[in-house]
Amino acid sequence: MVVLVLGSGAREHALVRALLADVDVDEVLAAPGNPGIAREPGASCEPVVPNDPEAVLALAARTHPDLVVVGPEAPLVAGVADVLRAAGYAVFGPSARAARLEGSKAFAKLVMAAAEVPTALAHVCSTMPEVETALGAMGAPYVVKEDGLAAGKGVVVTDDRAVAVEHAAACLAKEGGQVVVEEFLDGPEVSVFCVTDGTTVLALPPAQDFKRVGDGDVGPNTGGMGAYSPLDWAPEGLADEVVARVAQPTVDEMRRRGTPFVGVLYVGLALTSRGMRVIEFNARCGDPDGQVSIARLRTPFGGLLRAAATGTLDELGPLRVGAEHAVTVVLAAQGYPTAPVTGGVISGLDVVADVPHTVVLHAGTALSPDGELVSAGGRVLGVVATGKSLAQARETAYRLIGRIGLKGSHFRTDIALAAERGEVVTTDPKG
Repeated sequence: MVVLVLGSGAREHALVRALLADVDVDEVLAAPGNPGIAREPGASCEPVVPNDPEAVLALAARTHPDLVVVGPEAPLVAGVADVLRAAGYAVFGPSARAARLEGSKAFAKLVMAAAEVPTALAHVCSTMPEVETALGAMGAPYVVKEDGLAAGKGVVVTDDRAVAVEHAAACLAKEGGQVVVEEFLDGPEVSVFCVTDGTTVLALPPAQDFKRVGDGDVGPNTGGMGAYSPLDWAPEGLADEVVARVAQPTVDEMRRRGTPFVGVLYVGLALTSRGMRVIEFNARCGDPDGQVSIARLRTPFGGLLRAAATGTLDELGPLRVGAEHAVTVVLAAQGYPTAPVTGGVISGLDVVADVPHTVVLHAGTALSPDGELVSAGGRVLGVVATGKSLAQARETAYRLIGRIGLKGSHFRTDIALAAERGEVVTTDPKG
């Protein structure tokens, strides 16, 4: 099987590696890929913009993939999956209309209401007077979300009403701008990635990620600074409950609307004192939380994604998951997330290349004219380690990331630390 993966980040690097581990996958093409993907045996990169449907279609016509996997959200919303499906390709990724579950938080709330999915109370606002009224009704902490795509950074959670108002005003100033003002959800957050063919739903092992830039969950939101799985503190059977109460009803509702959802439905949850509540949906695999979920998956990945793309997921049976723990720690560039510095030379990857049970995923890297590996984004690398215990996986991940050199770079030192210490408190009545 030849697989085409669209995207250029650490998520796509993780997808490529998982696909290559499947004995039925002969070759993986990445468009545009990154230097890390280019170094994987069996993988190659094509300089094609993944958001351009016609360019991607031309690449597919030239390379004849048996499966196309759309990694990031922007190509999905741009309708790349639609164009490829219309041309007869098997595509893992939702249509543009189905991807609105991520592309519009207001739309997602409508679908959740119709499907009776438990979620936060919310007000959709298109004017500042509406925002002021909603903030007053919800009270602090204030949760204000940009309605459209924001790469994981369109959400502000604050006790400072002025900060909430400022964020809302900035969102509404954009063309067609809307915001969603929500109630604050207490309790720990959980990521569950559900693979679906539009009818059948299978859940990957739950993970927890860390959005804030600094230790102790301080500072602005980022695209994600680290993650771990499994969640030993979470209620037993959580993934099954998410499928039954959230993912399956949502997938059924999308099919009822004539917009079947095929691909990964990311369910972001809070385990609150009133039970499970959905924070948000995404229409693709997470980064970095998806990396640790995929790292523990033992079901052949190419076969899983092709079954979803061809409507045969019901023939696959339950997913097989390893017992090991997985931890990802992200190395970010100086100034990330507000003003990341790019172009810095990265060193030390040769030292960590052969450490067992680890992988370094490239998130924002490039080759300089001299052939040196340099930073090319805010999040630069992700170190993924697995171990028999969470403590072992954490120790390995941090030992490796400490050996990587990039001037001014930074990473959180507390990824999965509270879980290792048994300090994660769940307020879920089932927990």
